[in-house]
Amino acid sequence: MLVLVPAIILLAPGPTRIISLTHQRFLTEQVFYKSIKHKFMKKHRFIMGVDVSKNTLDIYCTKINEHLQIQNGTVGFREFLLWCKTQKVDMKNCIVVMEYTGGYEYKLVQFCESKKIPFMRIPGLAIKHSLGIIRGKNDKVDSKRIAQYAFEKYSSLQASKPLDQRIVRLKELLKFRKRLVRENAGYQATIKERKHIYPDLGKDIIIKELGKKLGNNEQAISKIEAEIMKIIEANDDFKINYDLVTSIKGIGKVNAWMTIAYTENFTSFPDGRTYAVYVGVIPFDHSSGTSIKGKKRVSNLANKELKSELSQAAKSAMQWDKEIREYADRKLKEKQWGTVVNNVKFKLILRMFAVVKRGTKYVDNSQIAA
Repeated sequence: MLVLVPAIILLAPGPTRIISLTHQRFLTEQVFYKSIKHKFMKKHRFIMGVDVSKNTLDIYCTKINEHLQIQNGTVGFREFLLWCKTQKVDMKNCIVVMEYTGGYEYKLVQFCESKKIPFMRIPGLAIKHSLGIIRGKNDKVDSKRIAQYAFEKYSSLQASKPLDQRIVRLKELLKFRKRLVRENAGYQATIKERKHIYPDLGKDIIIKELGKKLGNNEQAISKIEAEIMKIIEANDDFKINYDLVTSIKGIGKVNAWMTIAYTENFTSFPDGRTYAVYVGVIPFDHSSGTSIKGKKRVSNLANKELKSELSQAAKSAMQWDKEIREYADRKLKEKQWGTVVNNVKFKLILRMFAVVKRGTKYVDNSQIAA
């Protein structure tokens, strides 16, 4: 296939746009895409794919086709810098690409920030789905696959932002709080079951000990929530958005905390719809040709914790917000309960992003009309 392209191309920043051309010539399709990739690759000549584990880092460089395994720590990073110097890898023209691992990549991210090395964190599922049919795996092979993914997708990828330590701390506290809440739910269920099955137990040692654990966890949860509020109130940008979001009926302190943490204070998502896809409340088509015409449904690729917390917010809004209550009553006549609740979650997400963008608290139109 022949592709008509300009001989001289000037690319504007951001999405690829041809802003100037002189004369035209014909190229094969393969040469055309290679030339475009070459223009993008000029910025970072060395792409480092890193497979992260608890104790080791496997690093593969596409430019020199070399592999290195180091410790995941200070000693390993010194070895990495020495290896780059030996292999004549220019750190100014280098970018590090790694998977999200839930925390094991944190040391590497800190190292990259300290040395001002750009880095990308990519979901492992995105890399897995891009590989096609594969057989077998190990850390060395995985690092090469990560590097190849970055090389192929380089033009559409963006370097990750530096870590905001406030956001990191918020997420840690919220995760630990959630763990304690789940533990308490288990203890309460056990106590309830034992009292139901053995009503004449009297002073049962199991119920007594579980009661102590419940009390300790409640105290720990209170301390964690106080620490979270301390972080929110100590930062004006967090406090402003927290006050704006909690002005919406149905959005309580936990939903506000989690939204601020996982949107990085409303900076990681361009709009409410994009965030709603991440949470998992946007339905997608499931159809193909003329024979498969499935109903629209939400995807399982979602942040289930955020979605679960929003369920409680939606139920509260359906009870206390007149506008949403009327909407839910109307839709329940033709749709199922779960679909209506999901729609209310989406409305709450849009409201949160709207008040933050506008910079003013939520206004209840039903009260104004009254």
